[in-house]
Amino acid sequence: MTLSPSPGVGRLISLNVGRSEPNPAKDTGGTGIGKRPVDHPVTVRRPGPKRTGLHSGVVGDFIGDIQHHGGDDQALYAYAVEDYAWWSAELSRDLAPGLFGENLTTEGLDLYNAVIGDRWQVGDQVVLETTFGRIPCSTFQHRMGEPRWTKRFAASNRTGAYLRILQEGEVTPGARIEVIERPAHGLTIAEAFDIYMHNTQHLSRLLVADALPPEMRADIEKRVAG
Repeated sequence: MTLSPSPGVGRLISLNVGRSEPNPAKDTGGTGIGKRPVDHPVTVRRPGPKRTGLHSGVVGDFIGDIQHHGGDDQALYAYAVEDYAWWSAELSRDLAPGLFGENLTTEGLDLYNAVIGDRWQVGDQVVLETTFGRIPCSTFQHRMGEPRWTKRFAASNRTGAYLRILQEGEVTPGARIEVIERPAHGLTIAEAFDIYMHNTQHLSRLLVADALPPEMRADIEKRVAG
């Protein structure tokens, strides 16, 4: 891990928490994608293994599809208001914070060019690390109600960032977010996602990122080895 001078400073403009609701898109016993902004601090802590742990890294937040979401390597999900603005223009509709099911709606951070393994200081206590982008699913498709939404979202490479929790604590709406460390390998979430989803002949490039989720790394290593 190599320090980079002032790679980014932003702000948490919305802190979003989801409760269990029926999921018409999947037989998972509910979904927490309908996240709503809260106006009070929340506790974030490592949730443990994806399928057997506490699922979400946000206390009080619900995750229904525990096979594909949550766990230590997807403890929180962040999306940038700047990327919401891009989608708003593309879709000709207003998009409110939390619509994509993110816990953290950021302002001032370039998530499109975020590097896998970036470390964020959020407020005074919490440190997070970016791990990968969001692979869209049928629940997201149903929520958006847009034709071919999952394919359009994936093709854009504006995936937002999944995060693991390196230092637990409280997060408050409006908190300052600073990228305090940036790996020297330079592999962005957008580039890694594009390779993983669309250009698999370059999969070996992803192995430079130590912060990749271990399950994903093992799968990539197996595929690269043939």
